[in-house]
Amino acid sequence: MKFYTLLVNYPIKLNEMKKVLFLVFLLPLLLSCEQDQQPPNIVFIMSDDHAFQAVSAYGHNLNNTPNIDRIAKEGALFNKGFVTNSICAPSRAVMLTGKHSFINGKVDNILDFNWDQPNFAKDLQAAGYQTALVGKIHLRGLPQGFDYSAVLPGQGHYYNPDFIIDGIKERLEGYVTTITTQLSLDWLKNKRDKSKPFLLLYHQKAPHRNWQSEEKYLTLFDDKTFDPPANFFDNYEGRPAAAAQEMMIAATEEQLAVTNGNGGHGRWGHDFKFLVDPFGRETRFSKELERFTPAQREAWLKAYTPKNDAMKAANLEGKELALWKFNRYLKDYLRTIQSVDDGVGEVLNYLDENGLTENTIVVYTSDQGFYLGEHGWFDKRFMYEESLRTPLLMRYPKEIKPGTQIDQLIQNLDFAPTFLDYAGIPIPEDMQGESFRDVVSNVNSEWRDAIYYTYYEYPSVHMVKRHNGVRTDRYKLIHFYYDIDVWEMYDLEKDPSEMKNIYDDPAYADVQQLMHNRFNEMREKYGDSDELDQQFIERYINR
Repeated sequence: MKFYTLLVNYPIKLNEMKKVLFLVFLLPLLLSCEQDQQPPNIVFIMSDDHAFQAVSAYGHNLNNTPNIDRIAKEGALFNKGFVTNSICAPSRAVMLTGKHSFINGKVDNILDFNWDQPNFAKDLQAAGYQTALVGKIHLRGLPQGFDYSAVLPGQGHYYNPDFIIDGIKERLEGYVTTITTQLSLDWLKNKRDKSKPFLLLYHQKAPHRNWQSEEKYLTLFDDKTFDPPANFFDNYEGRPAAAAQEMMIAATEEQLAVTNGNGGHGRWGHDFKFLVDPFGRETRFSKELERFTPAQREAWLKAYTPKNDAMKAANLEGKELALWKFNRYLKDYLRTIQSVDDGVGEVLNYLDENGLTENTIVVYTSDQGFYLGEHGWFDKRFMYEESLRTPLLMRYPKEIKPGTQIDQLIQNLDFAPTFLDYAGIPIPEDMQGESFRDVVSNVNSEWRDAIYYTYYEYPSVHMVKRHNGVRTDRYKLIHFYYDIDVWEMYDLEKDPSEMKNIYDDPAYADVQQLMHNRFNEMREKYGDSDELDQQFIERYINR
């Protein structure tokens, strides 16, 4: 029974008028106390492949994301948010379970995820939360732990996507980012039990490859030319694994021929949006446009045909051609983010308009980082910084001061225990992440001094070799294995772009030994081993 009901019925010796007046003044205070005791709502926003460089709050001046930035302005900006395994499905499995890939079993995009294992949504649901998952999850099977789910099958489509809504597949006309936002808002407004605290996983497909933007943004950035990162024309000296990848934005025709025009490197049709490439060859992009409605296709061709024709007429070669490809990629990528930012604004506005802001935790992040031309690349996978690091912004007015900056080493491993901590639910002992609640509210600054990383999906698209490693605040040690045995080490203070491998440099001999010790300690701490690696290699080969 509620506290104010007890008070009304308690036999105090006041006449009826005094009792009414007393309650008139006291009831708002009692209601306020009761609301303060309510567990917080949680809106967990995750985009796909959103580089921290492309969130304007981080100051890289590529684009403008005012709604995402608002979360940091009114809460906290994390400067060292990282993943444990930089690839879509494994990252999401880590986020759900609070356990490394080699523990939860989802080490790559290929092997299945076991939905029967515990996840934080199940824990919140069991504690009385209303739970929903909307958008991309990229884990096969019916999601468990959610009262409502509307998810994209696999990677999903940008235009007229299919959604699996509570187990039933349905095609919805429109743009995927907008639809994901609409479904999320519809659940918030019309489908949840408003007497309960809620968890909403609001997960966007964008800006995942191949970066098809919404109609209203098809010409955004057409008047701008971007300069590439300083290491765009990297020669990969001293880094054989980096040299072996297939994720070049500006791959040469010879490099494309090796892969038969498929797979990893940037492609004229799929990635650069040509129906007929500059050499007169028809691409497969016309097949992708078959999914569009006639009006969508007309708008797309109206925007891209003049730009493509102008590029062909320029007869670009060499460095000029490479820079054109870089600009086409980056502009398309950034265009898709504008729609993501629009959706974040709509959700934040809903919270404001319905009095939910004060008691709702809002987190914005990505399933991993992404290369925006660094080392000449797009995609992720490597333990190098742009792939390892992810944007992370968080707002909770009750505990987080506006404008807070967080410099501790946070990982996606930590989301599950953090959400449970805020909800007042005991954190399972087998969760490997840690709650960063006290860190973000400046109650406690003590935190881990290193993070551990693994990557398994090789040989496969992009041909990034298997590797694992450890990162501290200043140094990074990486081991590439399977068909090579190569160690790399970087001094991130002196070489933030990771261009000079200092492994075996005599000047760093002591640091190298310390990093090896830390590497071994963290493998033991989290339960990783060479034997586990071999098991996953055998499962991958025999899949």
